[in-house]
Amino acid sequence: MAAPAIHYRVECADRKAHLFAVTLTIDQPAALQRVTLPVWIPGSYLVREFSKNLQNLRAVQGRRKLEAAQLDKCSWQIECTPGKPLVLRYEVCAYDNSVRTAWLNADRGFFNGTSLCLQVEGQLDGPHAIEVLAPPTSADGARWSCATALKPTKVDRHGFGSYIADSYDELADSPVEMGAFWSAEFEACGVPHRFVIAGATASFDGERLIADTRAICEEQMRFWHGDKVGKRNGPKPPHDRYVFMLNAVDDGYGGLEHRHSTVLICTRRDLPQIGARKQTDGYVTLLGLISHEYFHTWNVKRLRPAEFARYDYARENYTQLLWLFEGFTSYYDDLLLRRAGRIDDATYLKLVNKTINQVQQTPGRLVQSVAEASFDAWIKYYRQDEQTPNTTVSYYTKGALVAMCFDLTLRAEGKGSLDDVMRLLWKTSEGGPIDEADFAAALEAIAGRSFAREIAAWVHSTDELPLSDLLRVHGVAALDDPAQRAQELGLRVAETGGSVQVKVVLRGGAAEQAGFSANDEWIGIELPAAKGRPAQGWRLARLDDLALYLGPLKKATALVARDRRLLRLALTLPSGVTTWRLFAQDPAKLAKWLSRP
Repeated sequence: MAAPAIHYRVECADRKAHLFAVTLTIDQPAALQRVTLPVWIPGSYLVREFSKNLQNLRAVQGRRKLEAAQLDKCSWQIECTPGKPLVLRYEVCAYDNSVRTAWLNADRGFFNGTSLCLQVEGQLDGPHAIEVLAPPTSADGARWSCATALKPTKVDRHGFGSYIADSYDELADSPVEMGAFWSAEFEACGVPHRFVIAGATASFDGERLIADTRAICEEQMRFWHGDKVGKRNGPKPPHDRYVFMLNAVDDGYGGLEHRHSTVLICTRRDLPQIGARKQTDGYVTLLGLISHEYFHTWNVKRLRPAEFARYDYARENYTQLLWLFEGFTSYYDDLLLRRAGRIDDATYLKLVNKTINQVQQTPGRLVQSVAEASFDAWIKYYRQDEQTPNTTVSYYTKGALVAMCFDLTLRAEGKGSLDDVMRLLWKTSEGGPIDEADFAAALEAIAGRSFAREIAAWVHSTDELPLSDLLRVHGVAALDDPAQRAQELGLRVAETGGSVQVKVVLRGGAAEQAGFSANDEWIGIELPAAKGRPAQGWRLARLDDLALYLGPLKKATALVARDRRLLRLALTLPSGVTTWRLFAQDPAKLAKWLSRP
């Protein structure tokens, strides 16, 4: 690798003010050197305008101060002497405690390159060096460490120092975690892995988390490369190192994938606890998140939409294939938990059941196809409002069900499985960009027939998926259970402090027919006088109280507050609203689906 001509120096300038200081040195600038800051980060499809956090940009060559003329919202141009190092200094306010941007306070530092590192136009493909400086020791005496998947060139025992990236793309794809975090290292199929956690409590069971994570990683490497992966003369995975970075907070959930690492966020209660005998639902959710982001190491970071062959960081990058890359990953995350022995059949069916009911309770599935939802991620999925469930469908959840339909259809026809299709795509694309035609060709190669009809119906239309029939063939039956009250009424609500706040009114439901609106406060119900009973009014603290007050009655007047006005809405409770409950009808058939081939 050539010597880097681009150098970044990152300092924790003021932890109380949440300010990083960055010094960018360009050894060989152009006469009119342009620099830009990305407006989005790959994997999170929303223009986030990271430049809003950049301030005090200054430029010098030697002792000469230069003007950094702003060209647009995220670009600057400096007129300078070519061949003489150009130095830019600026600050970044880091106050987004998520996986997508940057954060700095007295306890923790974190950043993605897309938030801190200006792009140097004309020099994006060459090596980039970055030096991360250790902050002064905190008043409480806690010594910080630094973790990143970047290749170190000269670092101290705490991880602070100099790193190198092959290109700006690699720099942008390599987040950095700093703080007095918990850390552990392990190997999976011969590949070194590290897990760091900020915010872990004293009750946290690190041994269990590492054992479970190792099992997930090894299961996924075997999925893609076979049982001999990592063994002598066996196939090698595409990554030679990997870092999990987890931020444990009071309330939060999410993840963002990278080529050699992932950033996760969960609640502290979701971490495994020392001495706990039972696996909590929260911990299962965390394992599913770990599995999901690790699967992206192959599916989206390497095997990816053709439109993502080269990212354009200055604008939206559109694709109709997020159902395949996010949806299929959402199918395999829990399935591979089952194959790795981290959950049992009942837990897996419970997770599938939840996904099915989520999709069925989204009226937008009848409005927008999953391919259209992928394309509209920039304006719909990542900009959700009160009408989102009525206008779009999640390419995560419906995409997972589409994947399941392809998998179960292939298995039912005795023509392999979706596993074979994914491995064939990896082989034929050499772990690179693909389009929908490539996916269709791989399906046909495995099945021996065209899947054009299924792709048209399941991906490009709003037709219902044949879930019940396919599940029954594989030993799983679905019972119709009475819906919960909010689902029955077509509502999504928040019940806090003895108040029922309407968040979403679902299209076609009883609440919409009555005239409910998002942001209403449902105060109570009124019942007319009847034989042996006077007219009554009841304050409503939670939806489940309706059964207590209404009894067998199906009609009532709902009293709601809207924009400080009191309204009376005629509400008729529907009958026959149900949700699915899956159960294993034929465990032997189910085992053939869920077990590793």
